[in-house]
Amino acid sequence: MLNEEQKKKLLKIARETLETYIKERKIAKFSEDDPELLKSCGAFVTLRKTGRNIKIDDDGSLRGCIGHIISKEPLYKVVRDMAIASSTQDPRFPPVTVNELKDIKIEISVLSKPKLIKDIKEFELGKHGVIIQKGSNQGVFLPQVATETGWKKEEFLSNLCSHKAGLLSDAWKDEDTNIYIFDAQVFEEE
Repeated sequence: MLNEEQKKKLLKIARETLETYIKERKIAKFSEDDPELLKSCGAFVTLRKTGRNIKIDDDGSLRGCIGHIISKEPLYKVVRDMAIASSTQDPRFPPVTVNELKDIKIEISVLSKPKLIKDIKEFELGKHGVIIQKGSNQGVFLPQVATETGWKKEEFLSNLCSHKAGLLSDAWKDEDTNIYIFDAQVFEEE
């Protein structure tokens, strides 16, 4: 678990990266000596649009969300790289513009290693993120998706299958579908 100082440091890295990349198209350089931030682990960077004049779409104020479930890179570099990816490569949205930067709020999800489960009773709604994998199809929902949508467990899994993994909505019930769970430490800018 990251402490408050480590969370602030990662949010600062994400913010500086976002500002530098969108304004100058340069990748910000950072060095880190905190052992926790040098560990290899997965992370997602979520961008949300705030402010009075936002147009709410199907995803609420979502403006981009991309991450790596597992990474060999140090955590601080994953956060840096995903800040760029979520602002420029999320296929659901056009790239973030300079004019939007003041209205973007950053959220970071630091992930534990995924664990294969045999029974959905092992999955706690709102606590665990889930990866559904069948054949070459795969989809992931972060734990906060359950809280944001209000879905029950079966709805959560069905939507993950159909909207993220490109599978039939009940594919999570198939014996040859793998279900992985993971924890996430989620924090955001003030």
